[in-house]
Amino acid sequence: MSMRLSDFDYNLPPELIAQEPAVRRDASRLMTLERASGRLGETEFSRIADCFRPGDLLVLNDTRVIPARLLGRKDTGGRVELFLVRRQPVDGECWRCLIRASKPPRPGSLILLPEGLTAEVLGREDDLWTVSFTPTEGFAERLDRAGEMPLPPYIRRPAGRDDRERYQTVFSREAGAVAAPTAGLHFTPGLLEEVRSRGVEILPVTLHVGLGTFLPVRVENLDEHRMHREWYRIPPETAAAVNARKREGSGRVIALGTTTARTLEHAAAPDGTVPAGVGEADIFIRPGYLFRTVDALITNFHLPQSTLLMLVAAFAGREQILHAYDEAVRRRFRFFSYGDAMMIF
Repeated sequence: MSMRLSDFDYNLPPELIAQEPAVRRDASRLMTLERASGRLGETEFSRIADCFRPGDLLVLNDTRVIPARLLGRKDTGGRVELFLVRRQPVDGECWRCLIRASKPPRPGSLILLPEGLTAEVLGREDDLWTVSFTPTEGFAERLDRAGEMPLPPYIRRPAGRDDRERYQTVFSREAGAVAAPTAGLHFTPGLLEEVRSRGVEILPVTLHVGLGTFLPVRVENLDEHRMHREWYRIPPETAAAVNARKREGSGRVIALGTTTARTLEHAAAPDGTVPAGVGEADIFIRPGYLFRTVDALITNFHLPQSTLLMLVAAFAGREQILHAYDEAVRRRFRFFSYGDAMMIF
């Protein structure tokens, strides 16, 4: 039986949508959910090391958010907003973008931006425009000064200076994401060291979070939904560590965030092992999917009817997850990117 979009709805009071991060990264609350029993627990995120066992492997996404929102003007004078989505694998600085303007731009038109940047509109395919930026020299530095952090639309305030740090994980390394892998926002360097001191190995993958993560599902029949592709890399040492645990049963593979889980599951062989290398993930995980690699998942609370909610429902069971979310609402947990966290094991 096909699943419906309406199967993943829940009631969320707007005041529970976190508009600011916690005072300290690790000061959020943590709900725990045991898949087998459905038992719920609650602790502080700063005590998450207690949830790990010696031999576990924590896999995290080391992508770094770029300041992807640019405000400028058309060469004809009208205001325009560019939202960078994905760099194209060609020479120069050619990007796929969302464009918001009073009238759609014409191919060949120019957009004038801060820091001396100019964007030429090359064409459109579906929702995305292809745009070429000049000058290419020092583009990353110019973008860093000219762009704004791409806070999600449910954060109803402009991005501020503090968001440059707080909407970025402390382990971010590889620039290219347009949204943060938000489960990782809770970790501090000290907390990662505490987890490591429990005999846990911590290794990265990279998945540049793009449209596939935050675009709404527009069809009621989920069989008709198609995910956008997102570039990923699994380093050799991460693949080796995952594969050792899958072959030897020497510890759990714990995914920090849904983006890490999608990366591993997209690449997974039937026995749960993964190859090192690069690729493009477009896997759509929803109930009925059998996880091959991930044994436990750390994640935030996700939007109603979102593909992220569907992924955690696939991992823990739809009814259990919706019950947990109702309980989180009752207990006044904070939701979404800057909100509280959940660990499912």
